Amino acid sequence: MNNKIKQTNTAELTRIDVDTVTVDIIENALRNAREEMDAVLFRTAMSPGIREQGDCFPMIANKDGKMVVGQFGSFIHGFLSAFEGELEEGDIILTNDPYMTNAAVSHLPDWIILVPIFKEGRHIAWTAMFGHMSDNGGMVPGSIPIKAETIFQEGIRIPPTKLYKKGVLQRDILELILHNVRTPQWNRFDLNALVAACKTAAKRCQEIAERFGDDMFYSTMEIMLERNHVAMEAIINMLVPEEPRVFEDYLCDDGVGMGPYKIRCKMWRENGKAIFDFEGTDPQAKSSINFYLNEDMFKMFFGSFTINLVDPQILFNDGFYDLVDVRIPQGSLLKPNFPAALSGRTHALGRIFDVMGGLLGQGAPDAMNAAGFSDSPHLFYSGYDDKGEWFQLFQIGFGGIPGRPVGDGPDGHSLWPGFTNVPNEFIEAYFPLRVETYETIPDSGGPGFHRGGNGLSVGYRFLCDGAIAIHDDRWLTYPWGVNGGLPGKRSTKRLIREDGSTETLPAKCEGIVVKAGDVLYFDTWGGGGWGDPFDREPNAVADDVARGLVSLEGARRYGVVIENGSVNDTETQRLRATLKEERGEVSLFNRGGTIEEIKAKAKEETGLAAPVSPSFNVARQ
Repeated sequence: MNNKIKQTNTAELTRIDVDTVTVDIIENALRNAREEMDAVLFRTAMSPGIREQGDCFPMIANKDGKMVVGQFGSFIHGFLSAFEGELEEGDIILTNDPYMTNAAVSHLPDWIILVPIFKEGRHIAWTAMFGHMSDNGGMVPGSIPIKAETIFQEGIRIPPTKLYKKGVLQRDILELILHNVRTPQWNRFDLNALVAACKTAAKRCQEIAERFGDDMFYSTMEIMLERNHVAMEAIINMLVPEEPRVFEDYLCDDGVGMGPYKIRCKMWRENGKAIFDFEGTDPQAKSSINFYLNEDMFKMFFGSFTINLVDPQILFNDGFYDLVDVRIPQGSLLKPNFPAALSGRTHALGRIFDVMGGLLGQGAPDAMNAAGFSDSPHLFYSGYDDKGEWFQLFQIGFGGIPGRPVGDGPDGHSLWPGFTNVPNEFIEAYFPLRVETYETIPDSGGPGFHRGGNGLSVGYRFLCDGAIAIHDDRWLTYPWGVNGGLPGKRSTKRLIREDGSTETLPAKCEGIVVKAGDVLYFDTWGGGGWGDPFDREPNAVADDVARGLVSLEGARRYGVVIENGSVNDTETQRLRATLKEERGEVSLFNRGGTIEEIKAKAKEETGLAAPVSPSFNVARQ
């Protein structure tokens, strides 16, 4: 694309030597600026998804667009590949279109603000932030329609657009955009909060450059990227083998009756690079579960995953991207052809982490996690309250974190960095519902030497007539266990009508009419177990029983017999010997059966019919 940064000061920034103390000072100042972005956003946004839950991702990048500090990389490069025209001091860009930015953002509800940072007329850096808007227009409230077949059904598409020109808000453009959403006040406040956060980061970068000098600021950013490159080079040589390694996992269904959908990846090291090849992944779906996976975003996932595994103190940034080669077939579930629907991409996004864990863990089983990220469950509830005012809830649920080499998986927790639970008191104060139960589900975490985290059961009593939509997965396939650990429990959704009748709801459904007094039990999946459950200390199992995390019957899955609150050592030894003999050889992965076996038992075990195998008619480009 033909774009240009317009500078009144065209003097080139110069690479100079910077002592390590100064590097550390500037690095920590940038880290603080990134944290301040969050603080500004959370204090000024309006929607609970951003203000309370933290569904937003900040970054500060060098002048070339490489993230130096932040959570998600790849914003700037994808944007620059799509934007045409000049960028000047005071310009602020807004976009949400995955297809126009090479998936710099992956579905329309995520709105990105990008700000080029200038100092004395010279471009010195970038800052950017995206937040998930409560609504983006389209077919359904919340703008994640399950049955959408094209992106045109998912709401307003915003190409890279100057929201501010030379510091002046383009009000006509803003009003046109807000005219297309159901929650214009929330979107306006959230958008202003994103702008304020980016302006804050820009000011901090200017202050750092003023204190230390432009060249030192620029050079330190380069050093921070190089440090990451060196660290990741060592990590890749340590964790990625030359011999190819393959792993695959499945999305349970597409919400319109077909599934499972396979995600397959082959990994190996070649000439010092980590290669990830997704050949063999199923073609794109007809519904909205497609995930347009930007190659740089996957590199970010890989870097974040491995750095936190090896040494969380290493600053994660984009410095290592030339060490990773990502190959995604066009027309596949992970790179669909325009104008495929993308709004429900969360399921594949979550599953990518399980696939990555399965790939990396095969070479170091003692260091691998079980499955557990698996998905990001969504609940939508909308309608008109008793005052005739429109309400619209969007909430992200949490499942069980997988069992890990270092210990049990946390119960009912998010794997997304920075995500927090929306307080029940907030939900009840702002929406016509009451949270009647909020508790972990005993036995939902897979048994293991280290137990998988339990899922959550949240009971929502609706106080007004309305409609709900649910987006979840792992209702058919299991979060797999590793090293002898057993799978976690599946997710379930039950609607108890006011008349006492019960409906088992699919994991993906929308337009479900609810009446005042109906109760939804939104139960998420548990994490897979790690290691042999028969090696778990019996007293640890007894403690889990006492805390309500494992039932008495569930304790027997560990081979532990508990009577009157204490372990019966004799019966425990006898039971463990019997169960070990019945089990036989332990496999590295325990998926709870083959896909065919799981589908054959679906109706009996879940109350829901198994999906039919997908049919594909998409020609890959």
